[in-house]
Amino acid sequence: MIHVLIVDDHAIVRRGLKEILADEYPEAVFGEVDDSRTALQELARQEWDLMLLDINLPGRDGLELLQEARRLHPGTRVLVVSAYPEEEFAVRSFKLGAAGYLAKSQAPDELITAVTKILAGGRYVTAALAERLVDDLVGDTALAPHELLSSRELQVLRMIALGKTIKEIAAELALSEKTIATYRARIAQKTGLSTNVALARYAIQHGVVD
Repeated sequence: MIHVLIVDDHAIVRRGLKEILADEYPEAVFGEVDDSRTALQELARQEWDLMLLDINLPGRDGLELLQEARRLHPGTRVLVVSAYPEEEFAVRSFKLGAAGYLAKSQAPDELITAVTKILAGGRYVTAALAERLVDDLVGDTALAPHELLSSRELQVLRMIALGKTIKEIAAELALSEKTIATYRARIAQKTGLSTNVALARYAIQHGVVD
């Protein structure tokens, strides 16, 4: 029997993932949560074999949750299932400890393939991502500016692109406005973009936000 925790803020997505996996693993036990805080509570409450994790979550985003979950609960394997393009977030997810990355646009069979491989102790990597990882390893691929951002800086960039103010971001992340302003300055320095409009345009063009 396997225990699978599904973390996504859309109920219809959670239901779809559960139904696909239940057909393949009829004896699986599923848990569903819609935010990072509740996910960490569930991870602490019992052992989970696998967590299916979305990146776009309210409050602490999926990348931050991934890093925290891997630190506190290393026995739980994590498959990131995201609407964001693989080329923008997969490498970052793997560096934070994910065992696989799957775009939501993939066919249900790919979900089964990914989960089966991960539960067997392997990693799920598409051919396209494998090529990208090799390029990164040998240094043939120049990093885009947003790939130089830390996970927190990327989170702040996404929130800026969604039109949120420094005050709103600080409240949502439970950080001081001064801290958010510091992140904002670092983002501007690393991307070379000084205005929120320019940052939002960049984030949209590069798939950092929908």
